[in-house]
Amino acid sequence: MPEAVLQAANSWGVWLIAIAIVVIVLIQSLLYIRLSFRTADLIGFPREKCVQGLRAGAISAIGPSIAVFIVMVGMMSVVGGPITWLRLSIIGAAPTELTAATVGAEALGVKFGGADYDVMALATSWWTMAINGTGWLLVTALFTHKLEDVREKIGGGDPKWLAIVSGAAMLGCFGFLNSNSIMAGYKGLKAGAAGGGGPLYAAIGGLLGMVLMLTLAKKLTWLREYTLGIAMLIGMAVAVILV
Repeated sequence: MPEAVLQAANSWGVWLIAIAIVVIVLIQSLLYIRLSFRTADLIGFPREKCVQGLRAGAISAIGPSIAVFIVMVGMMSVVGGPITWLRLSIIGAAPTELTAATVGAEALGVKFGGADYDVMALATSWWTMAINGTGWLLVTALFTHKLEDVREKIGGGDPKWLAIVSGAAMLGCFGFLNSNSIMAGYKGLKAGAAGGGGPLYAAIGGLLGMVLMLTLAKKLTWLREYTLGIAMLIGMAVAVILV
């Protein structure tokens, strides 16, 4: 990969643009948290519960952030530090961003990060990553305000049924997201590939870790908000040990 490409990717102009956008996202996050606390006060929801939820979310993000950081290090050596930091700060889907950057390079007939990966290929990777994320933004902007109406119609106004529907939807989403990794781990393990069973081990370790954490949390109530984050770390540790 030409040195001039990395110099362009890590230029001060790109850094300034990336910093500006990340700062905007950070401000939006803080404003959203403030709005959430104000809304909680209006409906009489305890402030300490809000703090617990915020802390639990932050802790639960540690596990996924480790995987994102690993991919980020690899992407920085090709598409540059500022764009990698920018994309993974506002999107966070490391495999998706890496795939988009690779597809962009291949669209020009060059290998991602190869010797023929020039400035044009770099720009194509950047544009592919940006366009790849616009679909989610458009759906969020156009349909988010309708989701509550849809949920009410499905649940028929029954709080218990709404809780069941919401829980089932979350299980379905996470099951779908995990299924590809689990099957890939199973096929890799069956084929005897080096490290092939890693995703499967991580899923099983995370599942057993979550069961253990939920059992302990029945007696240690303070542990409830940390269960997901700890279970993720257990799953990752199991995968590393067994692979």
